[in-house]
Amino acid sequence: MRRRTKAFASAVVRFYISIDKQREELRVLGKQLLRSGTSVAANYREDSRARSRDEFIAKIELCTQEADESQLWLELLRDDCGISADIVNPLWKEADELISIFVAMAKTAKEHT
Repeated sequence: MRRRTKAFASAVVRFYISIDKQREELRVLGKQLLRSGTSVAANYREDSRARSRDEFIAKIELCTQEADESQLWLELLRDDCGISADIVNPLWKEADELISIFVAMAKTAKEHT
Protein backbone atom coordinates (compact mmCIF):
# COMPACT_ATOMS: atom_id res chain seq x y z
CA MET A 1 0.00 0.00 0.00
CA ARG A 2 2.92 2.36 0.58
CA ARG A 3 3.94 1.98 -3.05
CA ARG A 4 0.38 2.30 -4.27
CA THR A 5 -0.37 5.47 -2.32
CA LYS A 6 2.97 6.95 -3.41
CA ALA A 7 2.16 6.05 -7.03
CA PHE A 8 -1.18 7.86 -6.64
CA ALA A 9 0.58 10.91 -5.21
CA SER A 10 3.11 10.83 -8.06
CA ALA A 11 0.32 10.63 -10.64
CA VAL A 12 -1.36 13.64 -9.02
CA VAL A 13 1.93 15.59 -9.14
CA ARG A 14 2.39 14.74 -12.83
CA PHE A 15 -1.21 15.76 -13.52
CA TYR A 16 -0.68 19.10 -11.75
CA ILE A 17 2.52 19.75 -13.70
CA SER A 18 0.65 19.14 -16.97
CA ILE A 19 -2.25 21.57 -16.47
CA ASP A 20 -2.28 25.14 -17.75
CA LYS A 21 -1.68 27.19 -14.62
CA GLN A 22 -2.28 30.39 -16.59
CA ARG A 23 -5.97 29.61 -16.11
CA GLU A 24 -6.79 30.69 -12.57
CA GLU A 25 -9.45 28.02 -11.99
CA LEU A 26 -7.07 25.25 -13.06
CA ARG A 27 -4.30 26.61 -10.87
CA VAL A 28 -6.57 26.85 -7.80
CA LEU A 29 -8.33 23.51 -8.21
CA GLY A 30 -5.11 21.84 -9.29
CA LYS A 31 -3.36 23.04 -6.14
CA GLN A 32 -6.21 21.70 -4.00
CA LEU A 33 -5.89 18.34 -5.76
CA LEU A 34 -2.12 18.43 -5.32
CA ARG A 35 -2.54 18.96 -1.58
CA SER A 36 -5.19 16.28 -1.01
CA GLY A 37 -3.72 13.73 -3.43
CA THR A 38 -0.25 13.84 -1.93
CA SER A 39 -1.75 13.86 1.57
CA VAL A 40 -3.13 10.36 0.96
CA ALA A 41 0.40 8.96 0.73
CA ALA A 42 1.74 11.09 3.57
CA ASN A 43 -1.02 10.04 5.95
CA TYR A 44 -0.67 6.40 4.96
CA ARG A 45 3.03 6.56 5.82
CA GLU A 46 2.19 8.10 9.18
CA ASP A 47 -0.41 5.40 9.69
CA SER A 48 2.21 2.68 9.36
CA ARG A 49 3.83 4.11 12.48
CA ALA A 50 0.65 4.41 14.54
CA ARG A 51 1.21 3.89 18.25
CA SER A 52 -2.26 2.49 18.90
CA ARG A 53 -5.21 0.94 17.13
CA ASP A 54 -7.19 4.16 17.63
CA GLU A 55 -4.42 6.20 16.04
CA PHE A 56 -4.27 3.71 13.16
CA ILE A 57 -8.02 4.01 12.60
CA ALA A 58 -7.90 7.81 12.74
CA LYS A 59 -5.11 7.98 10.15
CA ILE A 60 -6.77 5.46 7.82
CA GLU A 61 -10.00 7.44 8.03
CA LEU A 62 -8.01 10.59 7.22
CA CYS A 63 -6.62 8.81 4.15
CA THR A 64 -10.20 8.05 3.14
CA GLN A 65 -11.21 11.70 3.53
CA GLU A 66 -8.25 12.98 1.51
CA ALA A 67 -8.88 10.49 -1.31
CA ASP A 68 -12.55 11.49 -1.36
CA GLU A 69 -11.59 15.17 -1.47
CA SER A 70 -9.25 14.38 -4.36
CA GLN A 71 -12.21 12.92 -6.23
CA LEU A 72 -14.12 16.18 -5.74
CA TRP A 73 -11.31 18.27 -7.27
CA LEU A 74 -11.00 15.81 -10.14
CA GLU A 75 -14.74 15.99 -10.79
CA LEU A 76 -14.67 19.79 -10.83
CA LEU A 77 -11.67 19.83 -13.15
CA ARG A 78 -13.42 17.41 -15.52
CA ASP A 79 -16.99 18.69 -15.32
CA ASP A 80 -16.44 22.44 -14.99
CA CYS A 81 -12.99 23.17 -16.36
CA GLY A 82 -12.89 21.08 -19.50
CA ILE A 83 -10.13 18.69 -18.49
CA SER A 84 -10.56 15.51 -20.52
CA ALA A 85 -12.26 12.55 -18.84
CA ASP A 86 -9.54 10.39 -20.39
CA ILE A 87 -7.02 12.18 -18.19
CA VAL A 88 -9.14 12.56 -15.04
CA ASN A 89 -10.95 9.22 -14.87
CA PRO A 90 -7.91 6.97 -14.19
CA LEU A 91 -6.95 9.16 -11.21
CA TRP A 92 -10.57 9.24 -10.02
CA LYS A 93 -10.81 5.45 -10.29
CA GLU A 94 -7.59 4.91 -8.34
CA ALA A 95 -8.83 7.26 -5.61
CA ASP A 96 -12.08 5.27 -5.52
CA GLU A 97 -10.22 1.98 -5.15
CA LEU A 98 -8.04 3.46 -2.39
CA ILE A 99 -11.16 4.65 -0.56
CA SER A 100 -12.61 1.13 -0.68
CA ILE A 101 -9.39 -0.32 0.70
CA PHE A 102 -9.12 2.27 3.48
CA VAL A 103 -12.76 1.77 4.50
CA ALA A 104 -12.21 -1.99 4.70
CA MET A 105 -9.01 -1.49 6.72
CA ALA A 106 -10.76 0.79 9.20
CA LYS A 107 -13.70 -1.60 9.51
CA THR A 108 -11.41 -4.55 10.18
CA ALA A 109 -9.41 -2.58 12.76
CA LYS A 110 -12.61 -1.50 14.52
CA GLU A 111 -13.85 -5.09 14.66
CA HIS A 112 -10.65 -6.11 16.43
CA THR A 113 -10.83 -3.52 19.20
